[in-house]
Order: sequence, then C-alpha cells, then structure tokens
Amino acid sequence: MGLDKRARIPRNPLLLQRWLLPVVVLVVSLALLAGGDFAREGLRYERAAIAAGEFWRLVSGHFVHLGSSHVALNMAGLGLVWYLVGNTLNRVQWVGVMAFGIMIIDLGFWFLNPELQWYVGLSGVLHTLLVAGLIVSAAPERKDVIVLAIIVAAKIGWEQSSGPLPGSVQSSGGAVIVDAHLYGAAAGVLAGILARIRVARPGSI
Repeated sequence: MGLDKRARIPRNPLLLQRWLLPVVVLVVSLALLAGGDFAREGLRYERAAIAAGEFWRLVSGHFVHLGSSHVALNMAGLGLVWYLVGNTLNRVQWVGVMAFGIMIIDLGFWFLNPELQWYVGLSGVLHTLLVAGLIVSAAPERKDVIVLAIIVAAKIGWEQSSGPLPGSVQSSGGAVIVDAHLYGAAAGVLAGILARIRVARPGSI
C-alpha cells in the first residue's frame, strides 16, 4: 500500500507562523520592486505629495526601495533581525510594533526633517523591530542582548556624529537617511518598554 505523499513533506507550523510576517514583507517589497520607477515614485514618502493629501505614502514609503540591491540589503537585515528577536513577541504584537515604528519615523521626518523631500526603504523600521526585541529580551543573564544593544547604540551614535557607516551608501544604491535609524530605534525603545509593562501586569496576556 502506497504512502500518502502529504506525509512525506515535513511540516513545522510554528516555524511557518513565526516567519510569516517577514515573508509577507518580502513578498510585498518584491512586488513593489517589480513596479519599477512608477511604483517607487507613486508610493515613496514624499513631503509635497503627502501635504497634498496622498497619505498612503506615510506607510507605503517604507516598503518601496531604490533598487534590487536596496531590497536585498533590507531583506537580509530583516532576516537577521527576525532570527535574533523574532520569537520575543507574537505576530499581532510585531505588527503593532511595526506600525508604531512607521508612525514615529514619519512624525520625525515631518516635524524634525522638513528639508527631507522623499524617502524609501525599511531600514528605519528594522531598527524599531530589533531594538524592541532587545528591550523585551533584556535580562541580567542575557549577555548577548547587552552586547547587541551596545552595538546598536554605537551604530546610531556613529551615524549621528559621522554620517552613514562606510560602504552603506554603495550597498544601498543611494543616500542613507540616518535619522530614520535614530527615529526607528527610539520607537523600538518605547515599544519594547510598553510591551514589557504589559507582560508584567497581573492577568495580562
């Protein structure tokens, strides 16, 4: 009697669930990349267009990229972030953290960087996700988390004092807006603290 072919396929529902959000982000980013200049120019964060009422750009601007190298760089970063901290929160919480990061970055751009005319990319949000995950994971015995937090803080400090990290402009294919990383990291700190407070409350889920 033959075996059911479906039984031969290894399944790991928990693994699939854990990586569902980054896979969705990857698919969306690749689909928008396929749209070329039309998609990028129609969806990027663009100050004048937002002021004219094109509010979708506040969200979509974080998922369009300069080109294939920019997408590859951001998706590699997302994969690394998810590998490091993706299990610290559930899927719904991560969606909330991502939305919070987008909001804080956009507010930072709008009020603190009025000279910034347009922006694309996920790097700011990646800083939100990583920092939030590190905050939630922080514990005295987690030396790895402490080391990573120091590295992230040093990176932000370097960028604010000296500009983009060496090689980042070439690898991304265009100018690096380092303030996006600062605002994203700040959002991650706030989101991580709020998540820890929620978990610490008696009866919280």
